Amino acid sequence: MSVKGHRFHPSILREYDIRGIVGRTLTTSDALALGRTLGTISVAAGGRVAVVGYDGRHSSPMLEEELCRGLASCGLFVLRIGLCPTPMVYFAARVLNASVGVMVTGSHNPPEYNGFKMVLNNKPFYGENITRLGEQAMRGVWVSGAGGVVDVEASDAYVARMLNDYTSKSGLRVAWDPGNGSSGNILIKMLRRMPGDHTVINERVDGSFPAHHPDPTVEKNLEQLRDIVLSEKCDLGIAFDGDADRIGVIDGKGRVIWGDQLLAILARDVLSAMPGSSIIADVKASQVLFDEIARLGGKPKMSPTGHSIIKSRMAEISSPLAGEMSGHIFMADKYYGYDDALYVAVRLVDYLVRSGESIADIRDSLPEMINTPEIRIEVPDEEKFDIVDRVKERVKAANLDVNDIDGVRVNEGGGWWLLRASNTQNCLVVRCEATDQDVLETLKGRVVEELEKAGVADADLENSAGH
Repeated sequence: MSVKGHRFHPSILREYDIRGIVGRTLTTSDALALGRTLGTISVAAGGRVAVVGYDGRHSSPMLEEELCRGLASCGLFVLRIGLCPTPMVYFAARVLNASVGVMVTGSHNPPEYNGFKMVLNNKPFYGENITRLGEQAMRGVWVSGAGGVVDVEASDAYVARMLNDYTSKSGLRVAWDPGNGSSGNILIKMLRRMPGDHTVINERVDGSFPAHHPDPTVEKNLEQLRDIVLSEKCDLGIAFDGDADRIGVIDGKGRVIWGDQLLAILARDVLSAMPGSSIIADVKASQVLFDEIARLGGKPKMSPTGHSIIKSRMAEISSPLAGEMSGHIFMADKYYGYDDALYVAVRLVDYLVRSGESIADIRDSLPEMINTPEIRIEVPDEEKFDIVDRVKERVKAANLDVNDIDGVRVNEGGGWWLLRASNTQNCLVVRCEATDQDVLETLKGRVVEELEKAGVADADLENSAGH
């Protein structure tokens, strides 16, 4: 056992992962210390095997090498599955019964960022666990053992498992955009075996992301895909973020299918097979989604935002389907309950083929609402939760219809408004939804009014476009 502590830059220990700017707040020394600390935690619980993968960023191979060295130094046998999407790490850790799974990825952040997503015993490693990991690394009490590192091929098994749930004999005309992220090679391998007429753009893995920023929840990043869908007369277009745990969808008319709309569509398939099931969505989702789940005979459940939180909640209540506005979709119906955008794409296309309906027609069948995007208001990090608490105390005292599962979501005036503190940024998050523009403007005014009473002056909710 060795004793020599390591101090992580405080900004990189986040709620759901470890993430920073390479060479400034995140270094190879951090990767080594993470491996030694996480390895020590695993070995203390009887762990023996770790699975490690990495994304296409230029800094990922060097971080992955030091991470593996740290894990092996604790006595773990490290299975390196190489360049891959994040959900392939989750898959390999599960099927190989590994005690630790770590993906080296900067997710959808700009190229200069990188980081680590972790699972321990196939459960999300987040929140207080990451805080304690930082404290343990600072103490520097690490176990030593004779571990080892070996390269393992996992992509064939991963692709085969996903396509096992594609039951249709035919396919659709689909455009795909992995955004030069780490799913490109796997996507090509998958499409060679998947029925349909497929067009793929930006499939070459390139950590500089030359085509566009790899975040499919930002509409401008879907413009190239939209153009292909319209010019090639595709049934739909599907995009992934940099590590393919989030999905973006374009319908045949070139319109974005947002995360809550996609969840409503997938709920049709899941609830037809599992009637009465609980389906989870985050607090930012449209009321249309919760109403649609109930209409289909399911039990809608509202959750705090956060993919690790939702994964844990799914396991608690045996929910077969969950999702976030951010494009994280989790399927436990026939699958493992983690966020796998490639698998969700397989299930979506299969359902559309079986249903005989276009995704555009299904979208048009949902009630039309007017809403804002996520509006972010910068505030001092140490004040953001206090501000929300002050607003919460006041609206509750006014006997308004309030859901305070994550910040405050207030139903009033024929719509709702949400105010919550971001878990990952020094900002407040606002979202409003209504049946018409006049009500939406009234609700935005209500948020500004409450923020002013809580000491936040000049909050600008204007110039926001809805979907």
